[in-house]
Amino acid sequence: MSHIHYRYLIPALIPAILLLGGCASFDIDQSTQQINQRYPAYTQGQLALVSKPEQQKDRQDKADAFLRDPLSQDAAVQIALLNSPAMQALLAQHQASAANAVQSARIANPVFNFERSRQGGELEIGRMLSLGLLDLLSLPQRQTMAQHSLAQAQTQLSLDVIDRVSQVRVAWVKAVAAQQSLDYAKQVVDAADASAELAGRMHKAGNFNTLQAARQQAFQADALAQFSFARHNSLATREELVRLLGLNDAQEKFLKLPERLPDLPVTPVAAETIGPQATKNRLDIQLAKQQLDAAAARQGLSLVSSFTDIELGVRRNTIFDASGHSEIKRGVEISLSLPIFDWGDAQRTAMNANTLAASYRLQDTVNNAGSHLRVSYSAYRSMYDIARQYRDDILPLRKRISAENQLRYNGMFISVFELLADTREQINSVLAAINAEQQFWLADAALQAELLGRPRPSTSTLNPISSSAPADAAH
Repeated sequence: MSHIHYRYLIPALIPAILLLGGCASFDIDQSTQQINQRYPAYTQGQLALVSKPEQQKDRQDKADAFLRDPLSQDAAVQIALLNSPAMQALLAQHQASAANAVQSARIANPVFNFERSRQGGELEIGRMLSLGLLDLLSLPQRQTMAQHSLAQAQTQLSLDVIDRVSQVRVAWVKAVAAQQSLDYAKQVVDAADASAELAGRMHKAGNFNTLQAARQQAFQADALAQFSFARHNSLATREELVRLLGLNDAQEKFLKLPERLPDLPVTPVAAETIGPQATKNRLDIQLAKQQLDAAAARQGLSLVSSFTDIELGVRRNTIFDASGHSEIKRGVEISLSLPIFDWGDAQRTAMNANTLAASYRLQDTVNNAGSHLRVSYSAYRSMYDIARQYRDDILPLRKRISAENQLRYNGMFISVFELLADTREQINSVLAAINAEQQFWLADAALQAELLGRPRPSTSTLNPISSSAPADAAH
């Protein structure tokens, strides 16, 4: 009876092994669809891994259609999702990581050994089928670890997609603001050119001294330098957007940006509406929890695997004597790794430390969530108030001053240089207002990402916004 048990030991285990081994699986389409459903404001249903040429062509055609009109922020996000090779590389890498996690939950294939030996007139044929018994016994634990790894990879992908979309939104704001600022910088140059030209003529006529003429020329040179900076900044921010959208050289030629940034919202987001979201649905907290669960699962598995390893084998030998009669021998072999030189204490210490570190990282992430959100909201609300003050107070006052100076010039109470200086001051106020609007929309993108647990360091401090014009001699 014992021979029958040995003979059918491993074959009887194979169906159960196959059943357990098929529990862990991964589908990239389901993974991306899950993100599309959870974060529609970020993916707009367009997140998908493309592997077929016809799919690539269809998505590129859709991206080209968005380029026919001035590019809105939402359209920029859709183009990045449809067209960006970097986004596709991110999804493909996620698929590879998830597949590796699934692979880790599978046991190694059985090993079949065949032996043939002859001694005198006796022939012996040996066959043995073996597999790792510890791998088999730990299969449920390793499948649990694989599920933790898959959940962790899914959360990390969500964070990466949100971060990528946030980068597109930020790049769009910077590119539009830089283009808008370039237009006004050109107006400053035109005013400086006119002032310098007039000063030069008056100096030649003896109506202007050398100091007055030099001041106008200095302002002209400074305006030209600022225009060069603005021109490069406009090009650099536009090209950054081109890279994030994944546009090729042909597509880049069709990229048109709006003339100005969007209007400010009628009312800002209220603080009380985002307070409860400090820890709710934050992906960074979810990821920290998943990392702790995975570390705990690995720690439990290492308690056994760090001591020893066990291999089970079933052997069947056939012996033929010189007369041709055969004899069959069956048996079971168990190989055991003896913990003589290495008791696995270092592995267990490392696992314990990793679990402890993961628990502290979770605590740190939870503690910092509220702080990050408060800073992000403060930046958002501060820049909203500043941008609104420029729109409602500073710019109307500048226009009123300009109108009064025009009347004074018409009445010959001020010179043309004072009128040009006022024009330059008004333009600089507009540039400061554009900067304030840009900072608000950057803070808005950072706040939206922060609510989902992707802090952006750009909102930690704010730079003062100045509307002062460079010193010039209007007098």
